[in-house]
Amino acid sequence: MRYGFIIPGGDLQTIIELAVEAENAGWDSVFYWDGIYIESAGLMYDPWIVLAAIAMHTKHVHIGAMLTPLSRRRPWKVARETTTLDHLSNGRLVLPVGLGALDDGGFAKVGEVTDRKLRAQLLDESLEIITGLWSGQPFSFHGQHYQVEEMTFVPPPVQQPRIPIWVVGAWPRKTSMQRVLRYDGLLPAKINADGSAGELTPTDIQTMKAYIVEHRTRTTPFDIVLEGETPGADPQQAHAIVAPFVDAGITWWLESRWSCMDKPEEVRARIRQGPPRVA
Repeated sequence: MRYGFIIPGGDLQTIIELAVEAENAGWDSVFYWDGIYIESAGLMYDPWIVLAAIAMHTKHVHIGAMLTPLSRRRPWKVARETTTLDHLSNGRLVLPVGLGALDDGGFAKVGEVTDRKLRAQLLDESLEIITGLWSGQPFSFHGQHYQVEEMTFVPPPVQQPRIPIWVVGAWPRKTSMQRVLRYDGLLPAKINADGSAGELTPTDIQTMKAYIVEHRTRTTPFDIVLEGETPGADPQQAHAIVAPFVDAGITWWLESRWSCMDKPEEVRARIRQGPPRVA
């Protein structure tokens, strides 16, 4: 069981400082977030440049952006950027991906695709292209949306067989869950019958894990990654929040403080209190 921290905001120097503090406080990973324009978010920075800075100031924490909507990025550029970050961090990068949140002006305000079905198609094709280019072997692709003539990207990532890819899985949508099966981790989400987002319970995690165990054919390691919030000043309560999900099958807990985008000292205080470890 491993524990990460999502840094929600702050000026650039503070973000780097918080990442170093997280490593020193015993967190296993540090994440920034991938956004273009969210008016209420305050200061925002490019995730790849932020992660490069974090990689250069840390030694062992995993790093990544939570999360990257691949439909609005060129997959061949993402392949090059992520490989570079994987080398810069000596094999510590994780790539969490999904459809993204449409409240980001990086979709509608600049003419990017907003239709859910089209974004899902772009996500699938992007993942095929990225993993193909990561191989370090000659690769070409001819899909509905992207055409890639033969190219060979070198060097390949440090991590083999590839940089771990965590994918949002919206339960109980089969297409979404089948996408998850092809990669290396589940970022669980729950969709109610009316299409609204539901609150995840340990039972939901158990159900999703059972689906993965039954249907996944790859034998490579697989993670179930849950994001949430715990009170660092109350270890017993923190344990009570996390333990049922650990028992249900999660392998990563990511501590998040999205309400503290403009409150870096509150984020720093929670980082210093350390992970809500469950024995």
